[in-house]
Amino acid sequence: MSTATARTVVTGIGIAAPNGLGTADYWAGCRSGKSGIARITRFDPSGYPAKLAGQVPGFTAADHLPSRLLAQTDHMTRLALVATDWALADAGVVPAELPAYDMGVVTASSSGGFEFGQGELQKLWSRGSQYVSAYQSFAWFYAVNSGQVSIRNGMKGPSGVVVSDQAGGLDALAHARRQIRKGTQLIVSGSIDASICPWGWVAQLAGGRLATSEEPDRAYLPFDAAAAGHVPGEGGAILILESQEAAARRDARVYGEIAGYGATFDPAPGTGRPPGLRKAIELALADAEVDAGDIDVVFADAAAVPDLDRIEAEALNDVFGPRGVLVTAPKTMTGRLYSGAAPLDVATALLAIRDGVVPATTNVDPDQSYGLDLLTGEPRAMEVRTALVLARGHAGFNSALVVRSA
Repeated sequence: MSTATARTVVTGIGIAAPNGLGTADYWAGCRSGKSGIARITRFDPSGYPAKLAGQVPGFTAADHLPSRLLAQTDHMTRLALVATDWALADAGVVPAELPAYDMGVVTASSSGGFEFGQGELQKLWSRGSQYVSAYQSFAWFYAVNSGQVSIRNGMKGPSGVVVSDQAGGLDALAHARRQIRKGTQLIVSGSIDASICPWGWVAQLAGGRLATSEEPDRAYLPFDAAAAGHVPGEGGAILILESQEAAARRDARVYGEIAGYGATFDPAPGTGRPPGLRKAIELALADAEVDAGDIDVVFADAAAVPDLDRIEAEALNDVFGPRGVLVTAPKTMTGRLYSGAAPLDVATALLAIRDGVVPATTNVDPDQSYGLDLLTGEPRAMEVRTALVLARGHAGFNSALVVRSA
């Protein structure tokens, strides 16, 4: 097999999610229907119209990271560093034992280190510039997770960051696959995102898509007649990607393959041209060399905005036929985790392949007019060999990724 078409596999997973810290806790939470959505505790939300979020529980950065890193990192970067440690350990990789230029880092971000940035701006306004940390120069930046992960682990190969809102997590994995195909031995990829602070919260409210219900079980309801916006969350997943040959050489355990990818951008409003999600799905299937009938389950983007839910449902109906494929949205247990949502869905799909069980969409009473076979209630035990993960970003980003058993 040529390098350009080398199969890219996932050998390690690290998860930090609102319904579970670590892969085992998250997966147990998913299968039991555990929700991580609750009233915000990271700041007082009483003065804001939206008060619910998915927050990662039980995370104390000082238990996992040296104090020198705590002073220079935002909450999201601390989560990303620890999730990377877990993913590398899961993959059985010791970075110090590999050539530095054979390892790279490609992550996604939707906002950067907003909480760190807010704190330093407050110091600037209230106390003066001499009180602003020098680390503000990069701790807020979109690429900071890629940078800090690469520095901590001595990774000097191809690296970068993708910024395409919620779609970014899939775009990062696709870019990582390109680097693997170009010959890099190992890429750390995925995303951990977090922006649950007043500055980040106001920015999200301005988008007009946040649910304002104060009932955790009735706030985030994709494909439900009562859908009225999404609940944000923090966290995501970091994945270790390698070529199949490299993984085989070291006899690594393989979760599955990143088999296909497609991305499009929606046309401008008012043009009369159709949305691009269907085309992204078709591109991903073609890239993976699979037919619609080969897909066992779709992990939906699940915007919980009626117009966007309709677009997603129509794309799925066009490709698979009405109720033609099982659809699930386990992110109803976590909220939408910015660019971290899709890598978490990819990790969930890989765990579903491993264990033969698909987690359900919680709390939703499906609106039958969408024509979807939406899995609700209990998880479903079934063989999963190939899954499709969808993600869309604000203003028109569409991405689709096919994962399959290796």
